[in-house]
Amino acid sequence: MSTMNISLPQNLKSFVDEQVTGRGYGTSSEYVRELIRRDQDRLNLRRLLLDGAASAATGPLDGDYFASLRERARGQQSE
Repeated sequence: MSTMNISLPQNLKSFVDEQVTGRGYGTSSEYVRELIRRDQDRLNLRRLLLDGAASAATGPLDGDYFASLRERARGQQSE
């Protein structure tokens, strides 16, 4: 693991300290890592949504479509 030092104004440092204490993080580094992971997830979701929006339509989104989608999701959960 590598180290990164950041500078924060006092009001942001106080906010981070409050989050660490109030939300059960062990250190401010854990809190910042969690924020970065969430941002990565958000960017990945955005990419997936944009890819989906740019893809060709496959057919009507009716009850049968959503039923098959639920079945696929259930199948992936059991793996």
